Amino acid sequence: MMTKTRRSAAWYGKLDKDGFIHRSWMKNQGFPDHAFDGRPVIGICNTWSELTPCNAGLRDLAEAVKRGVWEAGGFPVEFPVMSLGETQMKPTAMLFRNLLSMDVEESIRAYGIDGVVLLGGCDKTTPGQIMGAASVDLPSIVVSSGPMLNGKWKGREVGSGTDVWKFSEAVRAGEMTLQDFMAAESGMSRSVGVCMTMGTASTMASLCEAMGLCLPTNAALPAVDARRKALAHLTGKRIVEMVDEDLKPSDILTKEAFLNAIRANAAVGGSTNAVVHLLAIAGRVGVDLTLKDFEDGTDVPLLANCMPSGTYLMEDFCYAGGMPVILSELAGQGLLAPAKTVLGGDISVYADGAECHDRDVIHAFDAPVKPAAGLRVLRGNLAPDGAIVKPSAASDHLLEHEGEAYVFENIEELKANIDRDDLPVTPETILVLKGCGPKGYPGMAEVGNMPIPAKLVKEGVRDMIRVSDARMSGTAFGTVILHVSPETQAGGPLGLVKTGDRIRVSAKDGILELLVDAAELATRRADWTPEPPRYTRGYAKLYIDHVLQADQGADLDFLVGKDTRPVTRESH
Repeated sequence: MMTKTRRSAAWYGKLDKDGFIHRSWMKNQGFPDHAFDGRPVIGICNTWSELTPCNAGLRDLAEAVKRGVWEAGGFPVEFPVMSLGETQMKPTAMLFRNLLSMDVEESIRAYGIDGVVLLGGCDKTTPGQIMGAASVDLPSIVVSSGPMLNGKWKGREVGSGTDVWKFSEAVRAGEMTLQDFMAAESGMSRSVGVCMTMGTASTMASLCEAMGLCLPTNAALPAVDARRKALAHLTGKRIVEMVDEDLKPSDILTKEAFLNAIRANAAVGGSTNAVVHLLAIAGRVGVDLTLKDFEDGTDVPLLANCMPSGTYLMEDFCYAGGMPVILSELAGQGLLAPAKTVLGGDISVYADGAECHDRDVIHAFDAPVKPAAGLRVLRGNLAPDGAIVKPSAASDHLLEHEGEAYVFENIEELKANIDRDDLPVTPETILVLKGCGPKGYPGMAEVGNMPIPAKLVKEGVRDMIRVSDARMSGTAFGTVILHVSPETQAGGPLGLVKTGDRIRVSAKDGILELLVDAAELATRRADWTPEPPRYTRGYAKLYIDHVLQADQGADLDFLVGKDTRPVTRESH
């Protein structure tokens, strides 16, 4: 019998009516008396769903975690939370990230658990779970679902998302048959797991490793690799130890950990979505993280030669050495700040003994894929609170550019007009899309990488500057300026842009400027009115009423921070 009083003792340790109820109903699943002897109760927070293909392997990983928990003397209990299928949900999974975080937070708080293992992987499940767990601040550790196997089609490797965008444009240009386009579907997705490009899912798994929220090698092991089950088993063991050590998210998620994540994101060519997720997580733990911190991380070179910024896929990244090699390269340059991890020691341990097995996949710091690859923050009268561009996935010649705007007032207008043969655009035009921010879409959908107008696609154009208050998929590429803040629906200057206005972009100087004088903009503002909200009930209305802007992480205003108070009232 363990003598340490645990949080779970308030549920399972009482010798009264309340204790009877909590224990007795759990025993109907066949748990013996000694499961309630004071050992740590470990919640396994599972986002498994058949509607979230990325996370379809999490049932098996949950069983592996349970083995590790039992081995270490804990009592594992699995529970479900909302699952966000990035490729399946409308209008966008991002609308529901904060709802998942609420589900996770309230489930952890309401149940008699001492620590939690977060099983996620699909884009919004990982940050949503971390946000929720951070707000309760019980010992927590992440196990990611892992990337799919490399896509294969017609003797070549194809990458999730990245090649979808390329194939789609090729069909529009008449360079690829519709039959070939349809045939590529099955070959692209050959196993359960997240996108095998360095999209948002693999980015967030990589940043979890860089922040020490998971065990080393978690980011890149393929979903169907037996070593991922072994890692899950070891994670089950480790969470029991973390409970005994009282090692919580607030101990790990320090400012230094976030700075390590920003540098790692640059080194792997990570998703622009990492910005809104890291900002939201930081808000939950009270770390003062701002866009300025991302500006300070721009000089880190691109080391991971992975799509969409490079050539290879996550399976190759894994076999080349994965995140331990990236962290080793950063540490060698003094760019890995001291920070505690779920192992209890410093993050430098994650880089110890790292060995690169393929320098074409993971480059050395002094011979990078691209120099200074970090995300750029742009500001100016068009984005007073900032906007984001990803130079590693952009066309160099467009990163310093001035051109006329062609404006789409909303996504419906874009879809209705983008393929018009008489669309008055040239390769120098800057496409502007409004109404796609957190409040406007709502949910800030991944539509910022607008299609190239059909007339230009047929001329061979594959990139042009696109500006919006939307996001884009981490698998996407192009000179796409995103997260313009404030958004259109919140009264941001983006809503005032008209077709024919000139816009200046300078990634080098961090500028996004609408070249229209202030008096004209004031006149336009006086005539501007927001679109009516698209939802007037339920969670979507709650979201629209309370969501913060992109530069603040698009969390709900009343969820920022945490509540670690014990639950004292009983249910009966």
